[in-house]
Amino acid sequence: MNPQAKLISISSLLLGTTITISSNHWMMAWTGLEINTLAILPLISKPHHPRAIEAATKYFLVQAAASTLLLFSSTTNALFTGQWDVTQLTHPTSCLLLTTAISIKLGLVPFH
Repeated sequence: MNPQAKLISISSLLLGTTITISSNHWMMAWTGLEINTLAILPLISKPHHPRAIEAATKYFLVQAAASTLLLFSSTTNALFTGQWDVTQLTHPTSCLLLTTAISIKLGLVPFH
């Protein structure tokens, strides 16, 4: 991989993580998570082998489904509570959906 491309990928990972950690709004947290997903894809598919491309495609599809679930969770919470803040997650359905989405994104045991 080109050194400049690797530098851009790693700096995008740092930027996405920083945005996610410092956000107070669900859309900014989602944006940071998506930056991380798009930054890691070239690093996964770096060796030009069919298995690497297959792994990158599977990773992308799973992360896209988890992102959709996260957006649905935040929308459901906003519908029931009227708040888009990260700290105002009070509806039980929204909490369950958010926990599931974050578990999928992290690759925790039942979702790995």
